[in-house]
Amino acid sequence: MNLLIVSGLSGAGKSVAMNALEDIGFFCIDNIPAALLPSITAFSKAGDNQLKRVALCMDIRGCRTPEEIEEALSQLDAQRIEYEILFLDAPDDVLMRRYSETRRRHPMSISDGLSTREAFRREREILQPLKDRADYTINTGLLSTSQNKERICDLFNQNGGAKSAMRLTVMSFGFKFGIPPEADLVLDVRCLPNPFYVPELKHKTGLDEEIVDFVMSHPEAQELLKRYESFLEYALPLYVKEGKSQLTIAVGCTGGKHRSITFARKIAEYCEKLGYKPGIQHRDSVR
Repeated sequence: MNLLIVSGLSGAGKSVAMNALEDIGFFCIDNIPAALLPSITAFSKAGDNQLKRVALCMDIRGCRTPEEIEEALSQLDAQRIEYEILFLDAPDDVLMRRYSETRRRHPMSISDGLSTREAFRREREILQPLKDRADYTINTGLLSTSQNKERICDLFNQNGGAKSAMRLTVMSFGFKFGIPPEADLVLDVRCLPNPFYVPELKHKTGLDEEIVDFVMSHPEAQELLKRYESFLEYALPLYVKEGKSQLTIAVGCTGGKHRSITFARKIAEYCEKLGYKPGIQHRDSVR
């Protein structure tokens, strides 16, 4: 089991980190009391519950003293459970501003009646054992939410960082059956010569090389593909940067059988060359 303990200051971005970890395949459990840490890890390894990648968030909500944390980590060490610790931090003035913007209260302000600034001071004291033993420490003071997510994905994604964390789908469709509601980007190839009007090609699809050869034999198809590829080369990193977790590129022609399938395949191949791992669907190929 690959165990990651996530901790850090309230407002430093732990929720963003846990969401990002879930997007890249971790089984995530939030708000683990220190005393339950050894039991949770044992459950994660037992029988049918065996989990390969587990992220546990342990913070001030479930840890009231540094001694509780030290004891929990010592028990893991005694059980010879391998783990890593990710600690998220930020300067107090940044954390204060974030709490002011969201109009939320610090957990220790609610439970112990402390001022926000005093709550941060006390929180740092309690979580110090986790920070001291952290394998990764991220200061999120100058990071946006999307940048924080990208940093997490780059650190822990086994398959290529933030690019692979964004689930990319390329879908072909026919406009006469409606635009896919899940589409984020819609590319129209109805402007290209249509194989439907060639009798020997009419009943084939873009999955057949004869259709691909016909569509791509036209200079305007080659130029349109280059321009779509240029657009995607520029736009896709922007979606990754903004923390987009899934993106669907829908490519449409009239019936969804010939030109759209051809272009969807070509675009998926191009996205793969850029380092993404696109899935491909042909919504209307069997209508």
